[in-house]
Amino acid sequence: MRKWLLIVLLALVGLVAAVTLVGMLMPRDHVASSSVIVGQPPDSIWPVVRSFDQLAAWWPDVRSVERGSGSEGREAYRLDMTSGQLPLVVRESSPPSRLVTEIDPTAGGPFGGTWTYVITPVDGGSRVTVTEDGWISNPIFRFVANVFLGMHANIDGYLRALGQRFGEVLTPVHEQ
Repeated sequence: MRKWLLIVLLALVGLVAAVTLVGMLMPRDHVASSSVIVGQPPDSIWPVVRSFDQLAAWWPDVRSVERGSGSEGREAYRLDMTSGQLPLVVRESSPPSRLVTEIDPTAGGPFGGTWTYVITPVDGGSRVTVTEDGWISNPIFRFVANVFLGMHANIDGYLRALGQRFGEVLTPVHEQ
């Protein structure tokens, strides 16, 4: 009995060590970009994208949003996501075409980066592109994100939910 317990324990330690090693070999930084075509003009999409207070009403990954105060007097929000707390600051807001948010760098989490939202008019509506320029410091989280989730998962979920907000079923296209 003790021999089997020791074998199982060693196997678990070996698995964690292997995942950590592979995660350490993966790049810390990443860029992921996806886009959709929404059958609405930029002026209709902008207020939805820009209204963080309303995210929980249409993005299922967000339970609630709390407005806060960011560093340097920037607009800030704390999103209670299904995966945990996400402190955001608004870095740039250029209606109705460009918005840049950043995970608050003063929060000191295991990952961070920016989301850049670009809304451009196209025939029949608007192209909405979200680009994540991020990093994951923890090699185990990095492994899980790369191997099991994919770097586009959160962006694609956001864009599909945005489409549903406008009554459309959208399939994100990976740009990068």
